Amino acid sequence: MKKLAWAALLLAVAPLAVAATTKAHNWLATTAVTPGGHRIGNPAAPTKLMEFVSYTCPHCGHFFKEADGPIKLAYVQPGKVSVEVHHVIRDPIDLAAVVLANCGDPKKFFGNHDMFFAQQDKWLGKMDDMTAAQEKRWFAGPLPQRMRAVASDFGFYDMMETRGYSRSQADACLGNTKRIEALFNQVKADDDKYDVHSTPSFVVNGKTLDIHTWDELQKVLSPS
Repeated sequence: MKKLAWAALLLAVAPLAVAATTKAHNWLATTAVTPGGHRIGNPAAPTKLMEFVSYTCPHCGHFFKEADGPIKLAYVQPGKVSVEVHHVIRDPIDLAAVVLANCGDPKKFFGNHDMFFAQQDKWLGKMDDMTAAQEKRWFAGPLPQRMRAVASDFGFYDMMETRGYSRSQADACLGNTKRIEALFNQVKADDDKYDVHSTPSFVVNGKTLDIHTWDELQKVLSPS
């Protein structure tokens, strides 16, 4: 009786053990800092996509809203594609957003990154109401002062608070001139290496592509 009972128990447990070992890896929770960027997904994915984006680029915002979900669900989560985000800095507003997206724990980057694009219409739309005096503050004076002026004018402090950052934590990042210089240098190095001239731009498996939309990129990721 005991032998039969144990056999029945083993048979009942076996399918659960198989299910546990075959459970899909959550590649959407797998992130890493890379030379010049941040990667999400399987580091051994056969297709390695690099996105070069600017937070003040409306086309990049449109691409994010159209493509981010499909890329993550259809390509990143199954482990087929890894995505690296690289920055293109076009102006002081861009720079302040880049600094804050990279603020603090690197594990928070993708949440910060997604926030800036998801809310781009709202904060970038403030530009229409800016005064000449406000804009002058972004280009003149010590860099930390300029970055904090941008953050204040565009509501970045309130946005970062929703991500768990206090104003003093955001200010510390905006005032870290060594970190800002390193970000600038990396953007320049990326430009020299990948020859990116517009945003959004894409590099797939080391090759810079002459495409700039989700429709075009999708054909590369899923060739017919």
